Amino acid sequence: MIGIIGYGRFGRLTVQNLASDFDVVVYTRSASKAEEIAETGGRLVSLEEACRQKLVVLCVPISAMQATLKRIAPLLQEGTTVIDVCSVKIYPTRWMHELLPEKVEILATHPMFGPDSAAKSLRRQKMVLCPERIDPKRYLKIKAWLEGKGLTLIETSADQHDRQIAVSLAMTHFIGRSLSEFGAFQLDIDTEGYKRLLHILEVVSNDTWQLFEDMNNYNPYAGSKRMEFIKAMHKINAALER
Repeated sequence: MIGIIGYGRFGRLTVQNLASDFDVVVYTRSASKAEEIAETGGRLVSLEEACRQKLVVLCVPISAMQATLKRIAPLLQEGTTVIDVCSVKIYPTRWMHELLPEKVEILATHPMFGPDSAAKSLRRQKMVLCPERIDPKRYLKIKAWLEGKGLTLIETSADQHDRQIAVSLAMTHFIGRSLSEFGAFQLDIDTEGYKRLLHILEVVSNDTWQLFEDMNNYNPYAGSKRMEFIKAMHKINAALER
């Protein structure tokens, strides 16, 4: 049985994909979600019951991770594996090492997909794995299940993840949010390049502003990469004005 903590858009997707192979229990602060959770294959339970499972998946915002870890730490059993799904990795892995009991295993992950891109299938979607503190046999079992779903797995360190994601994700969301602020919209006279820009806008508009803030504020490399990009735009604009 697997315990899920948090039931936002990604928590729902997680339950849907796990429930076909496992019994899934879910803790969320909203009791009104019970029927919806049941429809996706899970069962609403108390935080204590969710934490009693051998595998606990944290589907909470990055900014809520520390408070969540402090709350669940005394409720976890020895040998439990805690998995996070945050879009940044350095700070969440640090917090898990600092706040969780030593006999609790830690697997940091970043599913490189969301409720929109993986609505139909997980096949050929990417998922980053950072095995921080986990029994090798259990890790191999988890990997085998993920690969069986057709996922492409990338094993790396938390630092290397955040260095690359500062460009591939945080920068993409920055461009998308900027296009939204600019007021970009569909035009009759357009180009394939413009359509791709609108696609970026569409993708990021479905995610919350909190996620956008968190992926920037909790990635130590995001700010410098963003400023490099802005500097490059100013340089190109200055060249045009000359």
